Amino acid sequence: MTTTKPTLFSEIGNLIKELNPETISSERKTILQPLTDFIQSKVSGNQEIRINFICTHNSRRSHLSQVWAQTMANYFNIKNVFCYSGGTEATALFPMVAETLQNSGFQINTISKNDNPVYSIKYTDNEHPIIGFSKKLDDDFNPKSEFAAIMTCSQADGGCPFIAGAEKRIPITFEDPKVFDNTPQQAEKYNERNLQIATEMFYVFSQINS
Repeated sequence: MTTTKPTLFSEIGNLIKELNPETISSERKTILQPLTDFIQSKVSGNQEIRINFICTHNSRRSHLSQVWAQTMANYFNIKNVFCYSGGTEATALFPMVAETLQNSGFQINTISKNDNPVYSIKYTDNEHPIIGFSKKLDDDFNPKSEFAAIMTCSQADGGCPFIAGAEKRIPITFEDPKVFDNTPQQAEKYNERNLQIATEMFYVFSQINS
């Protein structure tokens, strides 16, 4: 029996084809390796793979990481991958993140509008959408055990020395595009971070032998 590879929305697929993992430095690849090892160990053991991307406000980097990791698992046809995100506190998913993802080809729909909007983020027609909203890392929406906690910002990594239930804690920090908010460079810098995260998640999942 052959398994049909899921089909991403064409704009996302075209963006992925243009990513160049050779731009990732050897130092950065060393930082990414523990996540690759975690995923590979779960795949080899035929176990579910739960990854919770964590930053301070769960508003920017953690969401971009969650969305691209889930998308790359689909792209490389790696099954039973469930990606989450959370913060040390809850604020709101920053609108520029949703706009950047939409410009990358994701279908974004606002499910509810309030101080902490809830978004449906789709990367393909036949999979559940990613539900994007800001939440604390231990929110009921997130797993309680058997997950890898990926610390996407140094502040959360330093301020949160213990993540309850995490099987593995892995710091993979990214520079915060927030510093460019309300500047002429905002869209450019958010897309720069978006492409970095997409490239690094592509690299991680491309290493998995399924």
